[in-house]
Amino acid sequence: MNPQAKLIFTISLLMGTTITITSNHWITAWAGLEINTLAVLPLISKSHHPRAIEAATKYFLTQAAASALVLFSSMTNSWHTGQWDITQMAHPTSCLILTAAIAMKLGLAPFHFWFPEVLQGSSFTTGLLLSTVMKFPPITLLFMTSHSLNSTLLTYMAILSTAIGGWMGLNQTQTRKILAFSSISHLGWMVIIISYDPKLTLLNFYLYTLMTAATFLTLNSIKALNLPTLMTSWTKTPVLSTMLLLTLLSLAGLPPLTGFLPKWLIIQELTKQSMAPAATIISLLSLLGLFFYLRLAYCATITLPPHTTNHMKQWRTNKPTHTSIAILTAASTMLLPISPMIPTII
Repeated sequence: MNPQAKLIFTISLLMGTTITITSNHWITAWAGLEINTLAVLPLISKSHHPRAIEAATKYFLTQAAASALVLFSSMTNSWHTGQWDITQMAHPTSCLILTAAIAMKLGLAPFHFWFPEVLQGSSFTTGLLLSTVMKFPPITLLFMTSHSLNSTLLTYMAILSTAIGGWMGLNQTQTRKILAFSSISHLGWMVIIISYDPKLTLLNFYLYTLMTAATFLTLNSIKALNLPTLMTSWTKTPVLSTMLLLTLLSLAGLPPLTGFLPKWLIIQELTKQSMAPAATIISLLSLLGLFFYLRLAYCATITLPPHTTNHMKQWRTNKPTHTSIAILTAASTMLLPISPMIPTII
């Protein structure tokens, strides 16, 4: 892609995100979402591969439908209440339509079907944008309207997302699809708590962004598109594979890594809200995700590919690792000791 065109699309992406997260009026928030969608479409389809074109088409149709639902829900609410303010969602039907629209934007179950296919047709860099930056505006809208939405409906959707993300990620061999179902599962953890402690949802999203960025950039560095390719990574880059192991275990939420912190706080808050059954169910469902994270870690660090010689240097490369991978990996594995500071931060 032309560097000037890529710069324009990146600036448009940042501008659309900024417009949405700083707006108080539904029309400007909708305009920011549309700018975001139009800016990321060329980034998805830049390889001109049929799979990328298919992914861009699916992404456009889904996001256009979700944006139309956002506009329809805000117009319905304005018709009944006379308010265009994002925080003034008072009409029940409007809140229901808005919940469906934001779930479609995020890829939350049962509106998750487009996300794995789109991520599979994109590059690792574009997939990282779709999993992190593109979810920030919808998460912000959900944060601003969380007091008006039906908490019971959000809880059921969150549990369904965690279940689907875990079950459907079990039999995948493509790393991008595994990360897509991982994202769907993590969205369940974010959504289940947003009605009770929205700031905890944002904390979970920020830490998820750190861990996912480290995973995507590491897999992009070793060019591991599927599990058989990942099996050769240990003989090429043993240190990077070890860091990938820790990052994957952090994504799974195992102590004493960073990923354990949001799950710990969410379970604690759900228990305080007398939602111990929901906390138990979502904790058990996260074990499904732990299985495919462990499978990725097993392929990256323990399994060695079959070869006819004991000479290992033929597999090694001298490609330097980017500094951002080291920083993100360190942040995604060693932030748990700051957990006593979290109440003062949020």
